[in-house]
Amino acid sequence: MSSNRHRRRVEPTDDWEQIELLCGWPEQRDYELIRPSVLFGSPASLRAKETGAVSERTLQRRVVRFEADGMECFFGSEAARRRGLPPSVRRLVVDLKAEYPGFNPNEIANACYVRFGRRPARKTVKRVLAEEPAPLRFMRRFAPYHETPEPAERRRAVVALHAEGWSAKAIAGYLRVHRSTVHRVLRRWVEEGVEGLEDKPHGRPPGVRRVDLKAIEAVRRLQQNPNLGAFRIHAALAQIGIHLSPRTCGRILATNRTLYGLDKPKGPSKEKREMPFAASRRHQFWTADVRYIDDHKLGGRAYVVTILENHSRAILASAGTRTQDLASYLSVLYAAVERYGSPEALGTDGGGIFRARQARAVYEALGIAKHEIERGRPWQSYIETALTVPMECPSMSSHLQ
Repeated sequence: MSSNRHRRRVEPTDDWEQIELLCGWPEQRDYELIRPSVLFGSPASLRAKETGAVSERTLQRRVVRFEADGMECFFGSEAARRRGLPPSVRRLVVDLKAEYPGFNPNEIANACYVRFGRRPARKTVKRVLAEEPAPLRFMRRFAPYHETPEPAERRRAVVALHAEGWSAKAIAGYLRVHRSTVHRVLRRWVEEGVEGLEDKPHGRPPGVRRVDLKAIEAVRRLQQNPNLGAFRIHAALAQIGIHLSPRTCGRILATNRTLYGLDKPKGPSKEKREMPFAASRRHQFWTADVRYIDDHKLGGRAYVVTILENHSRAILASAGTRTQDLASYLSVLYAAVERYGSPEALGTDGGGIFRARQARAVYEALGIAKHEIERGRPWQSYIETALTVPMECPSMSSHLQ
């Protein structure tokens, strides 16, 4: 009674903000939140709108728990404790995440189901990972796939992790191997069992060899013709019912040459083709060309306009451009002529910028004889055959900008 004399009197109210301030305990606040719905049957939607503390669905769920467990639902009833995850499951969730940080909540839930027969919800896994402390140090149970010396042990590690509920994606990330390798190991395990984890001999099984004495003798007879190579012998053998690949025929030919001292077939002699614009003195012939750059970091199209001196193979002028335009070509030609003078002749391909009316006027004014390479024969251009143009120049980006 003495405590009642010192308790502050407050006028009764239905204002939730005032009631929430008067509640001294969280359990008292939770009960006041659902009290109109429990005692007077007030709709949960109306109470949720009045308080704004929780959603309508949460309020309905709390009313149902109160009707099932009574006041114990506010203090952690035995039924509520049964709904929590056992310590062993919580420990497994934390250990799996510590062993392989790439696990997602669904994969951890599947591993828990394989181990304990219970699949926690995705949100539950996230909550456990947020609440439980992570181990300071966790040792790997299996070394990376390609760091394991024994091939059979590698495959056993894949099967062991799969048996624990690990997904193929998680196994591939943990063992640092491609996912297709994991699927191939698991397929062999399903089809062949333990024997599928051992190494298998490579090559064709014994007893089904295609190369026999009959095939070797047939190749030796055909090899007497020095103009027959591996592919032609392969085609000739197919006509008599012996099917060998060209590479197999090539190996038999090499063996026969070693055993019988046969000569290697020689191809037809080809005359060396002369370059049409070969220069015997400096600045007799120049070559101009525009090359497209397909491997650069400039963004968009890029070209290189180059003028080459045929006698010394020296680049007289060069520039990068975004388009194959006449102005860029004439500016490069002007730079070369300004520094070295005009040549006796200029060789190009059939590009439009080299045939333009303004370009022909420049050739005529400077006394330059204009020549073109033959159509379909790019080797006649010295830039194509005698020079490898760099695909990326350090100063090109600044020039193009």
